[in-house]
Amino acid sequence: MAFGRRRQDKQSSAEQAEAAPVEETEAVPATGPWDSIEGTATELERLDFGALQVPIGPGLEIQVNLEPTEVDAQGNPLNGKIVAITVIAGQSSMQLQVFAAPKRSGLWDDLRKELTEELTQNANAEVQEGEGPFGTEIRAMVPAQLTAEMLEQMPDEVRAQIPQEVIDQGFAWQPLRFLGVDGPRWFVRALVAGEAVQDDEAFQPLGAVFSELVVVRGDEPMPPREALALNLPAEARNAMGEQAAEAEDTDDDFDPFEPGVHITETR
Repeated sequence: MAFGRRRQDKQSSAEQAEAAPVEETEAVPATGPWDSIEGTATELERLDFGALQVPIGPGLEIQVNLEPTEVDAQGNPLNGKIVAITVIAGQSSMQLQVFAAPKRSGLWDDLRKELTEELTQNANAEVQEGEGPFGTEIRAMVPAQLTAEMLEQMPDEVRAQIPQEVIDQGFAWQPLRFLGVDGPRWFVRALVAGEAVQDDEAFQPLGAVFSELVVVRGDEPMPPREALALNLPAEARNAMGEQAAEAEDTDDDFDPFEPGVHITETR
């Protein structure tokens, strides 16, 4: 996430934050995320990413976020490990991460304090806490850099919707929403962006996914806050093999993340 410089007009930034107050809402029942050992999860079709099983449904796209583990001579990433799963519904997205946690205490209380400090001091964001369907959450208005290069790459219809005063100031306020749930020796965090930050109806499909996540913690001891291992689901690996074989037969370029299974790669 790229952050721009804080606007000098503090009053304007406060007005932006006030435009999106944190409202207490129960739009999505707080049922999950579930722990795999408890066996209480609803029977649904889920993609198995190892430590995280993500429910799928119509209109949803799943992306895997990779952290490069190897680069070529030009610095281009060659291989990587999955560090997050992103669910996209319409104009909204929800990035999911899962971590090891202590046996007798959760992480979210401490992480909220740290995240609030990081957002306010390092990102010059306006931050509020409030109660949501999954407990205490964070809402933030973050100044996102808006460069000339970014504007040139935007589709004309998107560029036309940006007010000139926003272009002149060099950044746009980006609303973000952070969810956190502590489980038995695990912690799930979600970063919501797009319409679902402020629109309960837009949040509904993402909230439904979050409430039906299943966490597979495993028995191995791990230090708190260490990320649990995420892997490509078998469906994606099989699709990759089929696409590779077809590409070899037809001399077409092989795209291992073609949206046939609605899984794409982002770095």
